[in-house]
Amino acid sequence: MSSIHIYWDESHFWGLLAARALSAWAIPHRLVRGSEIADGALAGKLGEIPAALLVPGGRAKGKADRLGVRGMDAICEYVNSGGAYLGFCGGAGLALTGPYGLGLSPWTRKGYRNRLHHFLSGHVEARLDNASGLVPDGMDEALLPVWWPGRFDPADPSVQVLARYGKPGPDFWVADLNLSTLPKGTMADWEALYGVNLSPDFMEGSPVVAANRFGAGRVVLSYAHLETPASEQANRWLSHLLGRVLDEPGSAAANRRPVPAWDVAARPIVWEDATLIRARRTMEEIIRTGSDHFLLFWRNPWLLGWRRGIPGAGINTLYSLICESLASEPSDEALTFWRGMRDRFQVLMDLLGNGLTGYLLAERLSMTVFHSDSGAVSKEGLREQRRALFGLPPEPGGIYADLAGMLEELYWRLSLSTTP
Repeated sequence: MSSIHIYWDESHFWGLLAARALSAWAIPHRLVRGSEIADGALAGKLGEIPAALLVPGGRAKGKADRLGVRGMDAICEYVNSGGAYLGFCGGAGLALTGPYGLGLSPWTRKGYRNRLHHFLSGHVEARLDNASGLVPDGMDEALLPVWWPGRFDPADPSVQVLARYGKPGPDFWVADLNLSTLPKGTMADWEALYGVNLSPDFMEGSPVVAANRFGAGRVVLSYAHLETPASEQANRWLSHLLGRVLDEPGSAAANRRPVPAWDVAARPIVWEDATLIRARRTMEEIIRTGSDHFLLFWRNPWLLGWRRGIPGAGINTLYSLICESLASEPSDEALTFWRGMRDRFQVLMDLLGNGLTGYLLAERLSMTVFHSDSGAVSKEGLREQRRALFGLPPEPGGIYADLAGMLEELYWRLSLSTTP
């Protein structure tokens, strides 16, 4: 069976989701960096030419920056020559035409007039084009998971729409509001009384999964995360797409079970590294503090939920990368790299632990005294604390960016020892 390359840079915990799916299905794969792509990874420098490049979620601009011009050109050449590109969320955005885009699709990205409309997450009902061979037989509708998706601007009819948004599913959220808990009519009341429109109805009918040809190759772009653990219909579709890419018999894809559930906190400790174990405990204490003060909560065993404004995604990324690294058997190369990074990582981790605990408690105090005139907590002060710890959206920064970079580098090296 041919291998699939997963573009690892700037993928955060979305890259872990993609790798878990392929590992669960015993599909050979390799995590590749932007520099490797620039140096010929897609042209066979690391072995055979891959059957597909899978690009997980994450920040499209960050992915483009790490690729550089040579890496972006290499992807375009690979697809133009007959390769397949499968992009989820940020990976879909990377393929579009426009700033920081590869131009693999003639579509561009459509912005949000209401910024809160960007903070949509959970499963959504979708209507599928089952006349396409890229859609499993008999799958007219599906519940597909979206996690803070961008939007396509479907300006070119040459692109095939494989799925369109329908109604929100039972676990759908807008920012930190669980829609299933709101009484019927609440959204309309809020708009009439306060002029606040949070309804996700604007999504209905717009594309969520699309495909097009680029030269001799194929491009499939999805703002739905088909690799989401234990999302049965999404996983079935992903299995089908991979089966087409790998030229498998239809029965092989149809017989795959859904991607197993992912309980991050239950991951075993295989690598007894004291620094990483201490980091895991630090992150667990931070999550516990956030949970005790109603700022963080587990939406499911792999995904945190958070009050709007709290850097929950960054916390989730660090904790997931630490737990998955500890669950890996280190190679000599990974051990050598980590020996050179361990001391600096520990210093930064201690700074993050102390600073983030104080920041979360200050945010909680600010919420408590919000209706008073005391001015006890400076909003600008909170903003500066967040900038130092995590940067300011949409650009990651601060201590977090350094820690995430080291962990992504470490996990990439750990993955090499298990690459088929």
